[in-house]
Amino acid sequence: MFYVKEKINEGTEIRIEVTDENVFCSCPGCDAEVSVDLSEIFAGGYADLYGTQVFCEECTRKRSLFNP
Repeated sequence: MFYVKEKINEGTEIRIEVTDENVFCSCPGCDAEVSVDLSEIFAGGYADLYGTQVFCEECTRKRSLFNP
């Protein structure tokens, strides 16, 4: 099980299991919250979570070379 951990205060910390339903990022184009499927990020065999950016659908459309 992978989890994130945050210390709330000196005696309390919270652990949250990382699942396919609770990973999010901010779109670098508009700052909207984007749900992220980590299996897609890692599918290529290598992933850099610090350098990876995930755009929202709207910003992806705007950036597309084939924008209809």
